[in-house]
Amino acid sequence: MTPATDPAPGSSLSAARRSRELTETVGGPVVDVLVVGLGATGAGVALDAAARGLSVAAVDAHDLAFGTSRFSSKLIHGGLRYLASAQLDVAHESAVERGVLMERTAPHLVRAQPFVLPLTPLVSRAQSTLAWAGFRAGDALRLAARTARATLPAPRRLSTVETRHLAPALRTQGLRGGLLSWDGRLTDDARLVTAIARTAAAHGARILTRVRALELTASGARVRDELTGEEGEIRARAVINASGVWADGLVDGIRIRPSRGTHLVLRSDHLGPLPAGLHVPVPGETNRFVLVLPQGDGRVYVGLTDEPVEGDVPDVPEVPETDIGFLLDVLGSVLDVPVRRDDVVGAFAGLRPLLDTAPTGGAGAPRTSDISRRHAVLTSSEGVTTVVGGKLTTYRRMAEDAVDAAVATHRLTAGPSPTASLPLVGAASPDALGSLRAPSRLVQRYGSEAPAVRALGAQDPRLAEPVLAGHPVTGAELLWAVRHEGALDEADLLDRRTRIGLVPADRDAALDVAREVLGEVNLPA
Repeated sequence: MTPATDPAPGSSLSAARRSRELTETVGGPVVDVLVVGLGATGAGVALDAAARGLSVAAVDAHDLAFGTSRFSSKLIHGGLRYLASAQLDVAHESAVERGVLMERTAPHLVRAQPFVLPLTPLVSRAQSTLAWAGFRAGDALRLAARTARATLPAPRRLSTVETRHLAPALRTQGLRGGLLSWDGRLTDDARLVTAIARTAAAHGARILTRVRALELTASGARVRDELTGEEGEIRARAVINASGVWADGLVDGIRIRPSRGTHLVLRSDHLGPLPAGLHVPVPGETNRFVLVLPQGDGRVYVGLTDEPVEGDVPDVPEVPETDIGFLLDVLGSVLDVPVRRDDVVGAFAGLRPLLDTAPTGGAGAPRTSDISRRHAVLTSSEGVTTVVGGKLTTYRRMAEDAVDAAVATHRLTAGPSPTASLPLVGAASPDALGSLRAPSRLVQRYGSEAPAVRALGAQDPRLAEPVLAGHPVTGAELLWAVRHEGALDEADLLDRRTRIGLVPADRDAALDVAREVLGEVNLPA
């Protein structure tokens, strides 16, 4: 992996490319694979199929990472929680895929994140012993997955002084030290999806946002261009449904039981410096924690809940006050600084697409927190392949399994998946990334493309300025998103290519700049 200053050939997504490829695809020749959904899994399916040499069209009714994939905890988990519930295969798979992302495919987007579990009076010595055993088991998972010690350091016990140094906001009364552990952490989940989709595009996949699948069959789909209202057909030899929590609306016989995970957004200056994240035990639970995640952009995320969702699935879930109250209560159990409702500057919720395998009727149905995160690949009687369940960490393996199933069902000519060793756009070795002439923040978001983003600001000083006071995103990043990352409107720019929109007040303040960039940019043909 070597640094580059320009986008990888064929990886740039733009309004012009979308328009051209949509015209070529709807009513055009049959493609090998049609993918529905462009979250992490759907984009991963598009990349996997395209990397095997198959012709691919991938559609989404909205934008890249519009659904669950932008509302995660931004963590690449090693599978520790699955060990506790004896899901050994899921735990091992998670650890393996974490290593793939950190060391091969996306080292620019995923790095090691330290976490402190504070040993407060609410954590009994038995719970402390159990947690420590879990962290040691998690390190054994790392070893079994062959992830280097240099990538993920070993867990260790902390003195009270060390604990306070890594988490100064903790209440000192009764604190008897802490436990330090490490896991993978994404710079941004939506940026991961963008990188996957652009890598798929570089391999020839047609990435078509704002295209809604109205009806799926084994031979394709009837679709509608959401920008013009025009309808048409995309013909395909195989169809893969990767639409997450909306999967059961396109294919009969699938039951999704969504689970809502809510996060709060706080200003960093309210909590003070946080060199590490926090695992805060939920009172009364033996294996459930609230996470405190410093973001490095003046914000801290606090999450998450795990609550079942009944009824119709919304495009963007609302955050109930009960979730906010629960998270604030748990946070207040360990912090010296009170965090009140008025301190919550934003909140977001994602819906996990859990496969419901309980008997119909609902009697005795397990809590969503107890439902397996194991993914499933299902083929309908008509021959449509659906991939559901799983989690962000294992998106690549889910995609590989889905393409394997579609290839076998429809007897497509394709080799094995190469994606476990295929770097995503922007990926480079740690040494190469460290030598780039660009701010470290840009390198962590754009990898080897960071110098090219920086160069846009050098060409026009206005673009080098932050979009809004107190937030590091610049106009150059918005321009890059329009030219190369497929952003079509203000929401794409503020809510997904950058995460300014997670704080409504910040979104309002940045809206005029986003509109200015969209209005002035000279889109390449």
